Amino acid sequence: MPSRPRILLTRRWSEDVERYLAGHFDVTTNEHDTPMSAAQLAAAMREHDALCPTVTDAITAEVLRTPGARVKLIGNFGVGFNHIDVAAACELGIRVSNTPDVLTESTAELAILLLLMATRRAGEGERELRAGRWSGWRPTHLMGQSLAGKTLGLIGFGRIGQATAHKAHAAFSMNILYHSRHRVDAAIEKPCAARYCESVDELIATSDAISLHCPGGPQTHHLIDARRLALVKPGAVLVNTARGTVVDEQALAKALAGGRIQAAGLDVYEREPMVHPELLALENVVLLPHLGSATHETRSAMGMRVARNLEAFFAGRELIDPVA
Repeated sequence: MPSRPRILLTRRWSEDVERYLAGHFDVTTNEHDTPMSAAQLAAAMREHDALCPTVTDAITAEVLRTPGARVKLIGNFGVGFNHIDVAAACELGIRVSNTPDVLTESTAELAILLLLMATRRAGEGERELRAGRWSGWRPTHLMGQSLAGKTLGLIGFGRIGQATAHKAHAAFSMNILYHSRHRVDAAIEKPCAARYCESVDELIATSDAISLHCPGGPQTHHLIDARRLALVKPGAVLVNTARGTVVDEQALAKALAGGRIQAAGLDVYEREPMVHPELLALENVVLLPHLGSATHETRSAMGMRVARNLEAFFAGRELIDPVA
């Protein structure tokens, strides 16, 4: 009987998915559930047929070019793959897959949560109450702003951006603006009355709330920098559920401290798990620990999406979600 393909999961996954994978492959799990070093990843490249990393793993060209590597598939647990050197993988004949679709709703939900928390000052209020500083209700206490009828600008209008737009428009009658590399079909725009902006600058200057949904990478590194933060409307808020590197955290902290931006809601950071200390000191920013896809349903679906790609690859079929 032929041996089963050897698979490494670089972090712990949902129990149901780990159990499923163990029934189909020779699976190694990361029992300590801590980020693996470059040396550990290189060793894994020599010992396994497929590597299943997450956003916490830097799958660099050096790791991929490990002498004696046997890995032929990188089955990424997540949609974004800027932590993988895809060009090097292609050069080496290593396939790469990801997990689109399944985390759209949960991430869009979190974008709306951050939007509400930032505009209604919910984080400030909870911290005040838990610290025993709340003296009771009063007419001018922690007043925020309503989302109803305001303009939401989305930078990036893929699946998650579109889902966020639908939720904001349906729940709060928000006006939707978006900027992306290409304008989408009118059939996609119509249900949420979305309007296309030709430039990021125009969108930022005309939006009451800005939500980031663009991919990470060199092209979007510090897309939101000091210059663009200076364009933001007074009283506007910024939400980021995309990639931490899209925002210059130093510049954002300065804009928040100076009142240039009313508030921000962040789920991702430039140097995760480290958060800029100036952001930690501010009351007008909501900080979440990368919870975008953190529902039981979504994380299980993500794992099963990886499993389907593994099954297809080792059965000699085309990948379901090919990146490269």
